[in-house]
Amino acid sequence: MAAEEGLSGLLATHNGDVGCYGNMDEFTQEELRALDSEGRALLTQHKIRTWEGKEKTLTLINVYCPHADAGKPERLSFKMRFYRLLQIRAEALLAAGSHVIILGDLNTAHRPIDHWDAVNLECFEEDPGRKWMDGLLSNLGCQAGSHVRPFIDSYRCFQPKQEGAFTCWSAVSGARHLNYGSRLDYVLGDRTLVIDTFQDSFRLPEVMGSDHCPVGAVLSVSSMPAKQCPPLCTRFLPEFAGTQLKILRFLVRLKQDPVFKHSALRLGKQTQVQMHQNKARVRSARPRPSHAGSSRGQKNLTNYFQPSSSRPQVSPILELPSVGALMTPKTLEEEAMARVVEGQASVSEAKDEKEVRTSFWKSVLGGPSPMPLCGGHREPCVMRTVKKPGPNLGRHFYMCARPQGPPTDPSSRCNFFLWSRPS
Repeated sequence: MAAEEGLSGLLATHNGDVGCYGNMDEFTQEELRALDSEGRALLTQHKIRTWEGKEKTLTLINVYCPHADAGKPERLSFKMRFYRLLQIRAEALLAAGSHVIILGDLNTAHRPIDHWDAVNLECFEEDPGRKWMDGLLSNLGCQAGSHVRPFIDSYRCFQPKQEGAFTCWSAVSGARHLNYGSRLDYVLGDRTLVIDTFQDSFRLPEVMGSDHCPVGAVLSVSSMPAKQCPPLCTRFLPEFAGTQLKILRFLVRLKQDPVFKHSALRLGKQTQVQMHQNKARVRSARPRPSHAGSSRGQKNLTNYFQPSSSRPQVSPILELPSVGALMTPKTLEEEAMARVVEGQASVSEAKDEKEVRTSFWKSVLGGPSPMPLCGGHREPCVMRTVKKPGPNLGRHFYMCARPQGPPTDPSSRCNFFLWSRPS
């Protein structure tokens, strides 16, 4: 029924927008513009009908929350301000009477069960992102009262103790093979909606194509079609851009049937043959000139040039004797023997030349040196390059080729590390 880009409302076009922005006085205009400048939120509003026949409004907030880079402390502040803006907008929509679902990559593993190495991380639960999620989410069994949070993690509602339920893995280390990741993708619904309509919440880790896997939920509602799509839905469709289009945009090239294409190709070749035959008949019917100097007919290009007088003229009648004429004639046996000798000589010369080239390139290009063996498995390593800014940026090193996994798993990567010698 409505669609809008961004959380702040600064990108709204006031035509088919979702609305309900809440109190954003704590943000400056520059800060709001910066939070929405990275294209991290898209809101769509829908009309739904519950199994009881009640019509309600549902707003989906699709987000890709910022990542807090350890080397860039300012990004953590940016991430927390984005979280704050997201919560203000979601609570304003709830206050306006709409159901709300927040779904997407929140870039935070909420509980220790949602992270593969939470035990070894210092102050895991003191992370600002996890504290924000604590204030946003409540358990399904919470009783109504002042401490009930507005949203529920739908996956933990149906799978409260499922371990290893990760949605993101490091693609560089191949950690997905051993399920060595974290759960960063969520479907968060408001309490009433989850209790009344959610039937299931799931992950699809078998779906490849990214370092994340899809997540989803099943609701026992039916969607009601809109009479007209919001303008944002047709933003990138040229036929709705309001500008004049070329007629070529309305023409579609048809795919030819292979049989039809073959017959058309044969017909085209026959037509070309007939055209050549007709041209030959026309040429044969034309009268030819009696001599080269005649005024009728096309002249040769050499008729327009005269030979230089300074260069000595060679008589066309003079013919030099061929080399074979100056040589003594040979018998058939001698000629056959000469051919055999010449063939053997050429083969040996080609073989010697090939051996010389091979030995030369082997001396110049020694080939890559063998990979060192890792200490844990005695297997060939892989070479990596340092990409982190610092004194070792661009430097090569060797490490275990196995995928990253729990330290207790003997099939996972060992801790072997070796710097590569400079070339």
